[in-house]
Amino acid sequence: MAVSVKLDKGLDKAWENKTLDEILAAPPSALAGLTEKHDAALADALGIKTIADLGKNKYFALAGVLVALGEKQG
Repeated sequence: MAVSVKLDKGLDKAWENKTLDEILAAPPSALAGLTEKHDAALADALGIKTIADLGKNKYFALAGVLVALGEKQG
């Protein structure tokens, strides 16, 4: 089954038409709103060099889960 996702709001223009593999291998600055300074800070502080690293990072993953749980509280 083919899946299509619009990422134009979440990626810098130069990355909008790249493959998923290319995006995952890209530096975090490929995400809209992040810069090369963010790349350096993430690499220095947490060893994050790619978008895949960012998504797999235990701190960011835990934060995402906590936010999702918080949205389900009722």
